[in-house]
Amino acid sequence: MSAIVEPISPSKALIMDTMMDENNQQENMKMEDDESSMEEQFLDSSDHSNSDEVEAENELEPEVQEPKLYIICPERPELVLCEPFFSTPKECLFTLKEASRYKLKFSFTVSNNVVCGLKYINTTWKTGVRVDKSQVMLGTFEPRKEPYVYELEEDVTPSGVFARGLYTTRTQVIDEKERCYVDITYYFDIQRQWPESS
Repeated sequence: MSAIVEPISPSKALIMDTMMDENNQQENMKMEDDESSMEEQFLDSSDHSNSDEVEAENELEPEVQEPKLYIICPERPELVLCEPFFSTPKECLFTLKEASRYKLKFSFTVSNNVVCGLKYINTTWKTGVRVDKSQVMLGTFEPRKEPYVYELEEDVTPSGVFARGLYTTRTQVIDEKERCYVDITYYFDIQRQWPESS
C-alpha cells in the first residue's frame, strides 16, 4: 500500500516556517537565560569567596616577631639580646659599670594584622625587691617585613656599695588587648668597673 503525499500550499508552508522560527527564538532565549543565570551564580560565588578571604585576613591575629633588645652605652660596644638565650644568676648576660650612661633600643617586626596599643614593660629586682618599673607606649603598627625600631630615653645606672650586685629584669611587650608577644627574664650585674673581657 503506497503512501499518498499531499502537496503543501505556499500559505501553509509559510505558517510552518514561522512556527519553526518562533521555536528557534524561544530556544535561543532560553539558552541565553541559562548562560546569564550561570554567569550570575559564578560572579556571586566569586564575591562570596573574595569577601570570605577579606574576613579571614581581618580575623588573623597580629604577630610581633624577631624581637631584639639593645643596651647602648657610649663607652662600650653595643649589647644585643635576642631569643633564645640562656641566663641564670650564675651566668649573667652582661655587666654594667655603676654611674654610667646607657639607653635601651627595641626592634621587632609585625605580621598578619595591625597590632594596636603596643607597650613595652620593663621590671627590675635586686635581691627580690623591685627597684624599678618602666612602661612605655610604643604605638600602633602595621604589618611589614622591615623591622620597627624604638629607642628609649637615656638613663644612668645607680652607684654606690648598695647599688652594686646582681639584678633580675623581666621585659614584656603587650598590646591593648593584653596579648603578650615578648616575655623574657634575664640577669645582669652592676660593678665598680667595666669587666675586662667585655
